[in-house]
Amino acid sequence: MKTKLLLILLFIGEVSCLKAQDNTSKIPWDGFDMTWVNGNDRRDSSVFHIPYFVPTIMMDNNITHSFNNPIDHTVVGSTALSRNDEMVISAVNLGGDFTYPLANGDNVHARVITQFGTRAIVVPRNDLSPYRGQYDLADAYRYLDEAYTGYHFNKWYGINVDFGLFMSYIGLNSYYQAENWEYQASYTSDNTPWFFNGIRVQIFPSKYLKIEPWIINGWQSYGMFNQLPGLGCNITYIPKENIKMLTNDYWGTDEQDHLGRHRFHSDNSFFLRYFQGNKTKGINRAAFTVTGDFGFDQGDGVNGFNNSDPVNNPAQYFVSAMAYNHIWFAKNKLGWYVGGGWMTNPGRYLVLAPTGAASPFPNQYNPTAPISPFAFTENPGDQFTGWDMSTGLRWMPSQSLEFKMEIVHRESSVPYFAGPGGVTSPDGYTNTALPANWKPDLVKQETRIVFAMLFRI
Repeated sequence: MKTKLLLILLFIGEVSCLKAQDNTSKIPWDGFDMTWVNGNDRRDSSVFHIPYFVPTIMMDNNITHSFNNPIDHTVVGSTALSRNDEMVISAVNLGGDFTYPLANGDNVHARVITQFGTRAIVVPRNDLSPYRGQYDLADAYRYLDEAYTGYHFNKWYGINVDFGLFMSYIGLNSYYQAENWEYQASYTSDNTPWFFNGIRVQIFPSKYLKIEPWIINGWQSYGMFNQLPGLGCNITYIPKENIKMLTNDYWGTDEQDHLGRHRFHSDNSFFLRYFQGNKTKGINRAAFTVTGDFGFDQGDGVNGFNNSDPVNNPAQYFVSAMAYNHIWFAKNKLGWYVGGGWMTNPGRYLVLAPTGAASPFPNQYNPTAPISPFAFTENPGDQFTGWDMSTGLRWMPSQSLEFKMEIVHRESSVPYFAGPGGVTSPDGYTNTALPANWKPDLVKQETRIVFAMLFRI
């Protein structure tokens, strides 16, 4: 009798163990050290150990000087920077991740990250979808970086279905500067989306692969420009700890009043950590990334890569590339990087528009008022080519703190950057009336130096 009872207890225990094993979630890329990857969290763990909730606190402060010395201190053509020669709070991000586990290994989860600082103004101004219809979407969403909820299915290495506002991977760089090697992103990153609003499904069929389709409102747009949603997909493959490959592809209709104009974009990146040493005072590791993008608008007066009719049906496309190399020293506490990129964008449909009197955008407080006659144009056939290069030093005394110094040089084929006269008014103030003969001072190049302090915990 005792033997039978013992066997029954052993059987029940074994079944319970098997069920526990079945409910244990597999983790994609488990055991891989990805802290070296550009655009990825460089921390190897969180200091918080709170059930159901992992907080996020980030702060991004910068000061930059342009050797063009614009009188109004305005930075043109950047989503990371906004004001010259001033101490700037670029971003304050608060929030975290909520997870409630279920008995079968599934879970429900949510992520909410707020944003305050100049980025809450700089980035939404590039989205014109709030001009459609009523209710001010730009202000409603302005102070949110990420806000989504979802369900995790314990299948393969996980399946997540998320609804809400989430970050875009197009253009390699992370929206959060604490995750990037460089500070001022190259054209490829700065002129492609930072966020999407919609639905995504993350499928991890194996430890090494992620397939992530999206149904979204549009190309970095809170709302929808026409009647069709945007469609996209990310595929990320990490076969080894030192190699990462990904592609992001998008299709949508993202031009106001042009339902017949379709956009396609493909963004592709390769990462290689080509040296890994010991954590000594010398070189600890070295890596590089290369990214190539191409895309086009087709229909309703523009013709993709075909420029056979440059007057009535001009080409409108985007081709760009960038590459960066990074070397870590002194037990990974010091870093040096160098890189740059190139972009051509006939039609200028992805070029970050200048601000002030050079802006082609409607005045948000009086959107039917005439556009400035000196505005930077974004008409079909308008040409734009640019290139940039940067180098910088990083001091990372801990996983939560980083100091960065960077020198950036950028050029364009047409006047684009803020020159000495600025883009606001003769004296640089918005409350100064504009004389009839005054126009914004745009120039073809700029060199600047950036100092930044980044905190994350």
